Amino acid sequence: MMHLILTILIAVLLAKWRKYDLKPIFKSWTIYPVLLVQGVILIFQASIFMGSHVFIPFAPYVTRMVILSFLPSILAYQLYLPAVLGSFAVLGGTLLNKFVIAQNNGRMPVFPTLSYWTGYATPTSFTYDDGIHVLGSAVTQWKWLTDYIDVGYSVLSPGDVLIHAFSVILLYATIKAANHKFNETNKG
Repeated sequence: MMHLILTILIAVLLAKWRKYDLKPIFKSWTIYPVLLVQGVILIFQASIFMGSHVFIPFAPYVTRMVILSFLPSILAYQLYLPAVLGSFAVLGGTLLNKFVIAQNNGRMPVFPTLSYWTGYATPTSFTYDDGIHVLGSAVTQWKWLTDYIDVGYSVLSPGDVLIHAFSVILLYATIKAANHKFNETNKG
């Protein structure tokens, strides 16, 4: 589950670096499904942080929810190229994750570091069997493709980073398109 803060921060910083204003995206309803889904993800992550595993069974649906939440923006702003690029990133990330899972007996090894320090993960966190994740060990295969990129509130794999690039690409493209539409509307 991502990484609401990190995704939004990267897209917003990229947009600001390119001199785009954030206000125009809020003038269209198309951003609100994205924000709603990101809010749901925030609730999921907060519950996990508080030690509740009630939402973990819904984790496989999160990527689909995120992709579908961008559909109004894709259609309204005709963001077909960014959507295709983002879809390739999701496909590549999914293939990397499936490969490393296949190499590790159907499990995704996790190597938490910073998450232990922040309290997001504890040694007992991995006693709950979510059906996919397991604490990494010396016998882990393809370690560089496992969940080892620890951001303190989640541990990502390189495949996860590619999957979450979809949101960054689409959020940035939405900001850019909203700015262009706003500027064209205000010219005439």
